Amino acid sequence: MAASVEQRCIEWATAGQICRAAADHAIGMGLKINVAVVDPGGNLMAFQRVNGAFLHSISIAQDKAYCAVGFGFPTSQWKGIFEEAPQLKDGLMLRPRLVILGGGVPILEDGLIIGGVGVSGASEEEDEACARAGIEAVGLDAG
Repeated sequence: MAASVEQRCIEWATAGQICRAAADHAIGMGLKINVAVVDPGGNLMAFQRVNGAFLHSISIAQDKAYCAVGFGFPTSQWKGIFEEAPQLKDGLMLRPRLVILGGGVPILEDGLIIGGVGVSGASEEEDEACARAGIEAVGLDAG
């Protein structure tokens, strides 16, 4: 039995390309956003801030990416989860860095989570659309 396992991880240049593509998508929609890409451990791999994007959205974007990769599903799904199991909300909302707003999306390659993207600065739907656009621009799958 092996004492370790291999884990795939987003490559640094690809993380940067995702940030750029998400930001380009936002600019095309007239939005000012912050974009963060993290590895499977939630460590920041790349970040992009569109000029004029909200400063508080910097850490929110990072936390959205962290939550998406940590739980393995888009942060927009939290609303449905809390509707089905409202008791979870009381305990989970006390957790540092938990963001239940849409805009965090896992990055998949061959069905494996290799990272996460978080976007903040626009509506939840627009944030998620930008995250997905960034992922799709590099030929990867959005969770």
